[in-house]
Amino acid sequence: MVIWSREKKLSFTVNVLAIAIPVLVATLLGMNRTDQKLDLGDWTKFLPHFIGLINTLTSLVLIMALVAIKKGAQLLHKRLIYVAISLGAVFLLTYVTYHLSNTSVMFGDIDHNGALSDSEKTQLGFMRPVYLTLLISHITLSIVVVWFVLQALKYAMLGDFKTHKKAVKIAYPVWLYVSVTGVFVYLLIRDYYV
Repeated sequence: MVIWSREKKLSFTVNVLAIAIPVLVATLLGMNRTDQKLDLGDWTKFLPHFIGLINTLTSLVLIMALVAIKKGAQLLHKRLIYVAISLGAVFLLTYVTYHLSNTSVMFGDIDHNGALSDSEKTQLGFMRPVYLTLLISHITLSIVVVWFVLQALKYAMLGDFKTHKKAVKIAYPVWLYVSVTGVFVYLLIRDYYV
């Protein structure tokens, strides 16, 4: 019988989550037809607004955590990071619930028919490329940030703060960027939710 060390168990968990979460999200986004969705009720229509709030809170908590560690308040920093990770978990559950039960909303789809007409594209003007740039960078980085954040957390849990600091140099700015762009993506698309 092979007995894994705590570090190996944590590494295994990090790697499984870093693969499973993006695969789950990609699967949900690939199931975008109405007949593929679960009927969980109209209350799920509110979830994008809640998700926008979660991204806002995560951004603020991450900034507070940075300020805390810069001031040497390690316990406060640790608690704030746990709050940010908890918000990430709530975000994921909410996001999955929304996409299990609703088709994706298209930016600029004023008549809510699932397609952009030429007049809708004209009305959007330069905002469509701005939105798409934010969205694509947000989605791409949200896929990779999971692994970096969990790696940084793993090293902190193991008490290896030297490696933790190295991991955070990548994880923190990417996580903050993903959170902040999540807020901007929400603000740009919120009027298209029915």
